[in-house]
Amino acid sequence: MQVLAVTSEIYPLIKTGGLADVTGALPLALEGQGVHVRTLVPGYPVVTSRFSKKKIVLQYPALQGGQASVFAGQSSGLDLLVLDAPHLFDRQGGPYGNMAGIDWPDNWRRFAALSQVGAEIAGGAIAGYLPDIVHAHDWQAAMTLAYMRYGRAPGVPSVMTVHNLAFQGQFGAGIFGELDLPGSAMSLDGVEYYGGVGYLKGGLQAASEITTVSPTYAQEIRTPEFGMGLDGLINIRAADLAGIVNGINTEVWNPETDKLLAASYSPRTLGKRSVNRRAVEERLALDHDATPLLCVVSRLTWQKGIDILTSIMDDIVAAGAKLAVLGSGDHALEGALLAGAARFRGRVGVVIGYDEPLSHLMQGGCDAILIPSRFEPCGLTQLYGLRYGCVPVVARTGGLADTVIDANEAALSAGVATGFQFTADNGDAFVHAIRRVIAAYADKQVWTSMQKQGMKADVSWGRSAARYVELYNSLIARKQGQA
Repeated sequence: MQVLAVTSEIYPLIKTGGLADVTGALPLALEGQGVHVRTLVPGYPVVTSRFSKKKIVLQYPALQGGQASVFAGQSSGLDLLVLDAPHLFDRQGGPYGNMAGIDWPDNWRRFAALSQVGAEIAGGAIAGYLPDIVHAHDWQAAMTLAYMRYGRAPGVPSVMTVHNLAFQGQFGAGIFGELDLPGSAMSLDGVEYYGGVGYLKGGLQAASEITTVSPTYAQEIRTPEFGMGLDGLINIRAADLAGIVNGINTEVWNPETDKLLAASYSPRTLGKRSVNRRAVEERLALDHDATPLLCVVSRLTWQKGIDILTSIMDDIVAAGAKLAVLGSGDHALEGALLAGAARFRGRVGVVIGYDEPLSHLMQGGCDAILIPSRFEPCGLTQLYGLRYGCVPVVARTGGLADTVIDANEAALSAGVATGFQFTADNGDAFVHAIRRVIAAYADKQVWTSMQKQGMKADVSWGRSAARYVELYNSLIARKQGQA
């Protein structure tokens, strides 16, 4: 089976968050189940620099304002198609914004171009290649499905995966004339959205099937609270909605072989984690003592509940724990965390920025990882925590609720608990959960049991990839039945 995936980022070439981890790991998992994925990605400088030789498979004299081409290549086991459009993607900064973190004003044009090319490839633009399925990820790729629907590949089955409904790609109606879509597309059942153009909305409308990255999130986005203005459309399409929880790359994230750790370990040698713990304490200037070391590895945003974390730092320290934080995001939240670190020297340590090696070290050395998200479609850090014996402490929402078994009395008695859950968007509940963590940590038998139970959990892509294969097969069967 041939699947064309379209995405704005893919690990290990370009990453800002969990989207890249998923789009990088899922093709490798699907390969083992008889599905070959080719992934179309933008030609950012960090992507094009990976390829010394470029096999051009498509050329565009004019694509959204400039010359462009598509070249094919392999990297890190991934089969890639790269949209090389220097006028759109050859820029310093991140994939979506400049060095100051401000969104590029022409993002609508950049990702319309990506989607146009994706739809044309879906329709057979590359000689000898015709995908059976097109799989688009998030708003940046969503218009692929709209372009397919309105003429470029109307008969090819498609999947739209929503990694985070909060990011929708909404733009003013003035751009529509430059999108190369028929006038009929600017309608309620097309790409029109509250008087403007909605990229994600257009993808949701056009997709054969819609998936989200956890079963709970699939239900949450059908409500006004989590639907972000799209719950009406999602409820109309509820029969075509499925929640498939993400997995992680268990080769990259493996405490027994991870070269980014100060010491590797297994469930049988958990004592070696102390070497990593000491390394984290030294890196973040934290006290060397026996108190529980809690960590946060996250984007520092309101969605992630970091404002709730900053409001309870005094409680964390007063309860007898240490806190290590790694991340970047909202400048006010960064400042509040740094102020807390200055106020509680030796008890709170903060590193602002993105640091992949340090994120591995923190998972391998900290005792528990705190994830107080207000909403979380799936979340990957709790899966890394389970894998590394870094006990997850999570808000009860989305994929966090689906993947962590709360250490209530029944679960502890049955020996199945893997972490702690608490009510989302509630500082008091968060503090209570941390006190539960500290109490459990004091009982080494209970704590070790929870670590080992978490490390036994299947957080790989195996089962989830099988669900995608089932979904793809059902779409192909549906198409054949309509033929």
